Amino acid sequence: MEPSITTVALLTDALAHRSLDDVAAWCTERGIGGLEIGVGGYSAAPHLEELPVELPVVAFNASGNVLHPDPAVAAEHDADLRRALTLAADHGVPRVVAMSGCPGAGRWPVFAGGAWLPDMEGLWERQWTRSIAPYWRELSAWAHAEAPGVDICLELHPGTSIYNAASFALLTEVTGDNVKVNLDPSHFWWQGIDPVATVRALDGRIGFVHGKDTLVHADRVALHGVLDFRWPADADTMPWHFCAVGRGRPLEEWRELFAALGAAGYAGPVSIEHEDPTLDPEAGIEASLEGLRAALAADRVGG
Repeated sequence: MEPSITTVALLTDALAHRSLDDVAAWCTERGIGGLEIGVGGYSAAPHLEELPVELPVVAFNASGNVLHPDPAVAAEHDADLRRALTLAADHGVPRVVAMSGCPGAGRWPVFAGGAWLPDMEGLWERQWTRSIAPYWRELSAWAHAEAPGVDICLELHPGTSIYNAASFALLTEVTGDNVKVNLDPSHFWWQGIDPVATVRALDGRIGFVHGKDTLVHADRVALHGVLDFRWPADADTMPWHFCAVGRGRPLEEWRELFAALGAAGYAGPVSIEHEDPTLDPEAGIEASLEGLRAALAADRVGG
C-alpha cells in the first residue's frame, strides 16, 4: 500500500509570535514541508498580510461560525471563508479548512448534539432545514464557480452542526464534491468515536488531515464524563485535553489511521495543529513532529 501522507505541514497560528518568513525558516530547519495559514474566522490571521512565502502553502484555514445567530458575526465569518476560497484559487492553494457552523438564538449558538429531553426533539432537524442546508448548498455552488478546484475541508468538530460521519453524509446530499472533510482524529477520540471507522464511512471525501492527539484521563472521565461545562483550562483537572501526537494514543493507532487513509485514497499532507496545554508552541510542534515521523515510519514498514 502506498503511504497516505505525502508531507508534514504546520498550522502556523501556533507561531503567531514569529513572522511568516521566520516560521518558514524554522519549519525548513526541522523538515516540515508545508504551511497551513489561518486567514480568518476564529484565527486572528497573524500571517495573512505576509503572503507569499517560500515554503509551499498546503491550505488556508478560515474555521469559524458562518451560521452564528449574531448576524454580524455570521457575516464576518462568511466573508472570511469566501475570501479564503478566492485567495486559495489565486495562489494555487488546493484547499481551505473550515467548519460547518452552528445556528442558535440571540448571541449564543445552540449545539443540537442530541435530543436528550423532549424540549430538544426536532432541534437539529429545524436547524438543518432553516440554516445548515440552505447555507451550504449555496456556498458550495458559489465556490464551484468562484474558486474552481479548491476543496472546502470541514473539520468535524463537536459544537458545530456537522461533527461526525453521519451528519457529514447528510450534508453531501446538498453540496457538490468540493465539500470534503478535514480529518482531525483528536475530536473523535475524546467522544469515543473510532477515527478509522470514520475514515471508512467517509467514502473518499477526505481532503485534508490534522495531526493532533487527545489524552483521555480515565479516572477523571469516571467522575465527570467526557462532557464538561467548564471552559478548557487546567490540564491537571480536565477529563481530557489535546496533546502532541503520540502522547495520547499509542503509535499503533496512528499507524492504523494512516493505513486506513491510504486505503481510502488519501494522498496528501498531515498538518500539525498545536493545542497541547502542557507544552509551549515550539516544544509542542517538535513533539508532534517526532510522533508523526515515528508513526509514518511504522506505516511504511507495515505497508
